[in-house]
Amino acid sequence: MSEKHPTSLGEVYTQHHERGERLGKSFIEDIRAEWFCKWIGTGKTILDLGGRDGTLTRHFAPGNQVVIGDIDTSAMAIAERELGVDTIEVNLNEALPFEDSSFDVIVLAEVLEHLPYPKITFGEIQRILKPGGMLVGSIPLAYHLKDRWQVVRGRKLWMNGDPTHVQFFKYDDLLAFFKEYLDIEQVVSVKGGKKAEWFPKLFARDVAFCCRKAA
Repeated sequence: MSEKHPTSLGEVYTQHHERGERLGKSFIEDIRAEWFCKWIGTGKTILDLGGRDGTLTRHFAPGNQVVIGDIDTSAMAIAERELGVDTIEVNLNEALPFEDSSFDVIVLAEVLEHLPYPKITFGEIQRILKPGGMLVGSIPLAYHLKDRWQVVRGRKLWMNGDPTHVQFFKYDDLLAFFKEYLDIEQVVSVKGGKKAEWFPKLFARDVAFCCRKAA
């Protein structure tokens, strides 16, 4: 029997997560969770965009009111069952189904690189964050020294061999993009070693970030 090909964006990501064995796993989970919990704290209303099955969400869910928004409904069903959080199917390339100023915190962890129209998503994030609210998240960077060497060797700039990556931000471009919508509070390297802490433009391969909407 021939393989069934996905016919919707939701099916694409359902297959991507299952085949890539990504359910129940979260990239550099402990390091990102430590930063996210430090920034978020407790007593917050949180929207975790792209939270999938809640593997990372479970670290900052206690003491907070969390909604996971994702297009992969199969993954979100796991989060509902195991974490008891609310979930909602959303397409991040469209207007989000929330009122203005709805959330204290929005989480966008390893998601921005997958968005073909990030200006739409960030316009919506800015709209639904409360004044003074935070965006926390993480993203793999491109054009660091390792990537540049790969290109010199004639290899494709295709981060981690992941076909769903469509955005390739270098460090300075990422910060400039954030500043169009929010105030940057902190950006930290979570992959790249000690050199990345000192020289993130050259060595940081993944960063976590905390940004804030003006009060």
